[in-house]
Amino acid sequence: MTTTDTRPATGPSADAAAGAAAGKTSVLRSGALMAAGSIVSRATGFVRSAVVVAALGTGLLGDGYAVSNTVPNILYMLLIGGALNAVFVPELVRAAKEHEDGGAAYTDRLLTACTAALVVLTTVAVVAAPLIVAAYTPYTGGQASTTVALARYCLPQILFYGLFTLLGQVLNARGRFGAMMWTPVLNNFVIIGVFGLFLYVTHGSADALTAGETRLLGLGTTAGIVIQAVALIPSLRAARFRWRPRFDWRGQGLARPLRNAGWLVMLVFTNQIGYWVVTRLSTATGHRAVEAGLAGGAGYTAYSNAYQLWIVPQGIITVSLVTALMPRMSAAATDGDLGALRRDVSYALRSSAALVVPAAALFAALAPWVMGSVFGYGRTGAADTEVMAGMLVAFAPGLIAFSGQYVLSRAFYALSDTRTPFFLNLVIAALNAGLSAAAYLLLPPRWAVTGMAGAYSVALFAGLAVTAYTLARRLGPRTGTRTERRATAVRTHLRLLTACLPGAAAGHAAARAAGPRGRPGRGRPRRLRGRRRGNRGARARRRPPRQAARPHGNHRPAGLPAAQDRPLAGGRAFEPSWIMTGCHAYC
Repeated sequence: MTTTDTRPATGPSADAAAGAAAGKTSVLRSGALMAAGSIVSRATGFVRSAVVVAALGTGLLGDGYAVSNTVPNILYMLLIGGALNAVFVPELVRAAKEHEDGGAAYTDRLLTACTAALVVLTTVAVVAAPLIVAAYTPYTGGQASTTVALARYCLPQILFYGLFTLLGQVLNARGRFGAMMWTPVLNNFVIIGVFGLFLYVTHGSADALTAGETRLLGLGTTAGIVIQAVALIPSLRAARFRWRPRFDWRGQGLARPLRNAGWLVMLVFTNQIGYWVVTRLSTATGHRAVEAGLAGGAGYTAYSNAYQLWIVPQGIITVSLVTALMPRMSAAATDGDLGALRRDVSYALRSSAALVVPAAALFAALAPWVMGSVFGYGRTGAADTEVMAGMLVAFAPGLIAFSGQYVLSRAFYALSDTRTPFFLNLVIAALNAGLSAAAYLLLPPRWAVTGMAGAYSVALFAGLAVTAYTLARRLGPRTGTRTERRATAVRTHLRLLTACLPGAAAGHAAARAAGPRGRPGRGRPRRLRGRRRGNRGARARRRPPRQAARPHGNHRPAGLPAAQDRPLAGGRAFEPSWIMTGCHAYC
């Protein structure tokens, strides 16, 4: 998208100013289009997640599906996806500037090479499904068999994730940003339909999956990704792009992107080591929570749901803005204009912070109500919501660092430097893995995974600090007027925090004062609280030892009443203040 300046030119400075204004308008329009698509995608994504949780719960059955559906994305990002996201646009922009055919042949070769790698990777992953599941989970017996079967149906997603990214980056390099943000909506609708059918067939009471149900969920989930990728074809045709596979790779300039991709593969690998640690420890914590008879699913599914909600502002705001800026940043880096690159980075940091910082404050203040409104349906009870809300509170501060880290890393990618981000990312990966292990060892099962969420926030802030220092040295001193030099990203973030924190505190107090209707889940009515203390002894005498609370997930010991007929652990009603206190004590 571009805008045309129809005013008469008055000299080079006027032309430069007009070009800058047109470029800014184009970025804003493109960013708005992508943000709108991302909002719709995220909204339907939460409907999808709520349907999945309502069908499978947050216990072991839900964990098994979550791992099976997440592993393809992990492997894709680990082995090739991260490289495609970061390398493709800068290389296509450079090829369009340097090649006589506008980079058409170069694009065909790069697409062909990447697709061949995706086919090989997908085939190997499907064959190795049992080993992959064993690497990420401690499951045995029927739980392991079901997870492996689901993984075999889901692992072909790797190929279609890759095709979606490849074709979407081609569109981005050609200035067409909308389709890549809007087509995931189709995927969400497919999965909502699949799980709606599952709920209808099982009447919402499945404690295990039959072979037919496993096939329905696995193939249905993969079908959504296939449709998401295929839906890009009309936009590619509108952009007059025709892919002609070419296998004449030698001596055609593919060495540089492959070298840059190699560093990114190692970067993603270090990230996945940290994620593997969290996955193993959170699934193990889920088992410990079941054995301890704790109320609420304090395992991997709760962590995954909190994480999914936490990244929404960054996905809508920061990703949309930086995606629109990336071609311009790459062009500035190709021309050696570091001042323009610095201005774009500063603009992205300050503009994204205007919405990311308030979102982080909102998550910290209203986590119980937010989580309850999104996930508090079906099998998800008040105790489950309480656990997930605590994790969202622990994640919340890290949203600011996560957004900033995303912007700064793209500046390095625009410079075709993927080596430096790899070494900087080691700080985040090492701290995340180390602190998560410490949380697992030192905290009780109820709070261990919440501590892992807090560990990620700490790691992100440490990584942001070292990345910002390194990039500032690379780009050199700030230039421009005094006002432009004073408009720093740090100053903007501090002013936003100063404005948002009092509002967040007031919002939390108002939500608590709203009474039972302000609380998520199925808490106890206010009128029963006066009898709580007197009835506690009688309730305790009626229950088996250590099983007074609803156990984790779908496993309910014989003799216990249904979850909706029992209060929370100890007979207490859900109180949001526990989450705040717990986070401060353990995170």
